[in-house]
Amino acid sequence: MRIPAIKGIIDRRILVNFRIDPDVMAAALPEPFKPQLYDGWAVGGICLIRLKKIRPKMSPLPFGLSSENAAHRIAVEWEADGERKQGVYIPRRDTDSRLSSFAGGRIFPGEHHLAVFTVEENDPEYAVGMLSADTKTSVSVKGEVTDQLPSFSIFKSLDDVSAFFEQGSVGYSATKKDGVYDGLELQCKDWQVHALNVVGVTSSYFEDQKVFPAGSVHFDNALLMKNIHHEWHSLENICCSMNG
Repeated sequence: MRIPAIKGIIDRRILVNFRIDPDVMAAALPEPFKPQLYDGWAVGGICLIRLKKIRPKMSPLPFGLSSENAAHRIAVEWEADGERKQGVYIPRRDTDSRLSSFAGGRIFPGEHHLAVFTVEENDPEYAVGMLSADTKTSVSVKGEVTDQLPSFSIFKSLDDVSAFFEQGSVGYSATKKDGVYDGLELQCKDWQVHALNVVGVTSSYFEDQKVFPAGSVHFDNALLMKNIHHEWHSLENICCSMNG
C-alpha cells in the first residue's frame, strides 16, 4: 500500500534545462510519451533538489526525512481518455537517502537509485554534483544567481520559462517493469524562480552520444527555487502494452 500524499519543504531546487532536437528526443522516449515542443525544440533537463521535513500529509509531526535528490526529466505529452495531457517523463531518479531508495516505488511512487552528492552553497553561488552508486549516472552544475536568462535561450523571459515549468507538475517515472510508469503530481504552495548563470554543467545522460548524437543537445538555461512548501500526490500509473 502506498502513501497517497506527502508534504515537506523544497529547501533548494535547481533546474538545469536543455533544448534538444525533437526527432532525437522522440526516438529516445518510450510509448506513450512524445516530446512537448517549445519554439520547435524538445526540452529536457536535470532537477537537483534538496527536500526537508518530508512526511505523510496527515502526519501531525513537524519533522521528517531530509535528502538530496536528482531527477532527469523530459517535457512530454501523451493521449489519455481522448485528451492530450502534458507533464514530464523521468527516466532516472537518484537520492542520497537509503530510506528513499527503499521506499521509492514501494511506499510512494518513483524508484530511486542510491547516489553520493557534493554540494557547495554560498549564495548567490551554487555548485552541486552527483555520482550514482552504480556509477551509471553523474551530474555537475555550477552557477550563480542572476536576473536574466542567457541571450541564446529559447524562452523570451523568466516569466515564460517559469510558466512552462510550473505547468509541468505531473511526472511519470520509469520503473523496473517495462511499460509501467509511476505517477506523481507536485503541488507547490507558492511558485517563484530565479535565473542561474551557469559556468559549468555536465550530465552523463544527455552526453550519451549513443542516444543523443553530437550537436543534438544544447544547454539553454538554469533556474533556482528555494524554501517552497509543497505536497506530492500519488497518481494512477500509466501502463502501456509492449505489444502495442
